Amino acid sequence: MGGIYFDITIIICLAAVLTLFFRILKQPPVLAYILTGILLGPAGGLTAGLFHIEHREQLAILGQLGITLLLFMLGLELKLKELRSIGKTAAIAGTLQIAITVLLGMGLGMLLGFSQTGSLYFGIATAFSSTIIIVKLLSDKKDLKSLHGKLAIGILLVQDFFAVMTIMFLSGLSGSTNVVFELGLLFLKVIVIFGWIILLSKYVFPIVVHRIARSSEALFLFSLAWVFALTAFMASPFIGFSIEIGGFLAGLSLANAAENFQIIARMKALRDFFITIFFVILGLEMSFQSIERVIVPAILFSIFVLVIKPFIVMGVTGLLGFRKRTSFITGVSLGQLSEFSLIILFLGGQLQVISQDIVTLGILVALTSFVLSTYAVVHTNRLYGFVSTYVPLFERKHAHGTILETDEFASLKNHVVIIGASQMGRSIIHAMQRSGEQIVVVDFDPDIAKKAKDLAIPVVFGDIADPEIQEKAGVDQAKLIISTVSDLEDNLLLIGSVKHKNSDAQIVSVALENEDAKLLYKAGADYVVLPELAGGRHLAKILLENKHLEIIEDYKQKDLAAL
Repeated sequence: MGGIYFDITIIICLAAVLTLFFRILKQPPVLAYILTGILLGPAGGLTAGLFHIEHREQLAILGQLGITLLLFMLGLELKLKELRSIGKTAAIAGTLQIAITVLLGMGLGMLLGFSQTGSLYFGIATAFSSTIIIVKLLSDKKDLKSLHGKLAIGILLVQDFFAVMTIMFLSGLSGSTNVVFELGLLFLKVIVIFGWIILLSKYVFPIVVHRIARSSEALFLFSLAWVFALTAFMASPFIGFSIEIGGFLAGLSLANAAENFQIIARMKALRDFFITIFFVILGLEMSFQSIERVIVPAILFSIFVLVIKPFIVMGVTGLLGFRKRTSFITGVSLGQLSEFSLIILFLGGQLQVISQDIVTLGILVALTSFVLSTYAVVHTNRLYGFVSTYVPLFERKHAHGTILETDEFASLKNHVVIIGASQMGRSIIHAMQRSGEQIVVVDFDPDIAKKAKDLAIPVVFGDIADPEIQEKAGVDQAKLIISTVSDLEDNLLLIGSVKHKNSDAQIVSVALENEDAKLLYKAGADYVVLPELAGGRHLAKILLENKHLEIIEDYKQKDLAAL
């Protein structure tokens, strides 16, 4: 016991130090975990004198638990009804992107001399992108609610679903010669198992979990027991799937419970510990003895993932009607491998259907794409300006962002541009209509844009950060521009563009953080709405009135009518 305890101590301490270092560099912690394994492995040089990791088999079991808990958390967050709400466009875009990327990635592998199976595995691995990294980067940039952010998240959900299905089928194939019979039996198992999981998720676990949730400790232990019980059943000879798939199904069965976020909060620390071990093991198993054989393929596949794959996404989304800027930023966001890519390659290595060289190649490409794509996402606007100047980007003639009711824009001058027609924007639109102002609405949500059009308001469907959308909305002729979206970067780009084209226009924007408000004022905003300040002043003004109780009741009735 002392031996493996010492191994874990060394791993966690070194991983903690490297994670802090990578955090300063604004890189994902996955890189720190893999680098920990590399440094502690034969290639790191530390094993020569200081440390020696002996208990790799036991650590590999802990790493497998990490994958299981990772998929359990994914199942908890991926409610079945959300798959239906992804949207037809994201579903089509995600499916087409996966199919094209797999075929091209497989073709590149075969050109490089890989076996057909190895090429297929690596083609599949290149198709998926990192949900963890992308959500973190978009959240830091406050781009999750932007058009390209929503499109990227929708495609990622499709990718995650296909990745889990891939892992399920790979783990379910036993390697018999009768492939047709085996696939048929596998499909039957999947249908039956998913049927039971859906029934449990809808009718059993919401009630059971609600009763258990009175004690947070009992809820945690019940959830953990259910994960272990289902994974053991799924890995039994009768079913024949991996324990990782059992973890996903366990999470999916609990996803509809109202307390699922409480379970996630409890499980997160445990998952992070075990997933750290998994990625360290990947680094430990990375062989540099064959580095000469994989270095050229690693460079070519890194270019494929960082450049060709984003262009595949751009082509697909452009074909579906998105403007070239939206397509470009979405494509750049997806230019890396996924954690699932590494899991799939690791599973192929365990099944001994692909060589260790392929696994090493996957780790090298993942490391390269994680680092470079992070910087690409942070600097997407600069990249777009550079690429759009020198490289023609695909866009349909009638792309999303064309103006609805175009004839109404012929005489636009001294009008009001309202960006965002939901929540705050809706109230402003009604007030402007009552005052007789000429209004143009810009929104990237097609449902909201359609509702605005139904009110006989000219609408531009698109992202206001796109210069072409600004031109169509007539910001150069507007007297007032009101942005109700809180995306800092988009608002800064808008202010800079308007100040250059139409310095007389007044600009009102929204910020959720004090620091964001300061930056917007510095950029030239005439007024920045901070909801906490605006709400406090509004309530204080009401309470100081003599008839404040009557006024409050009046506002209550108006708010209820609006809701």
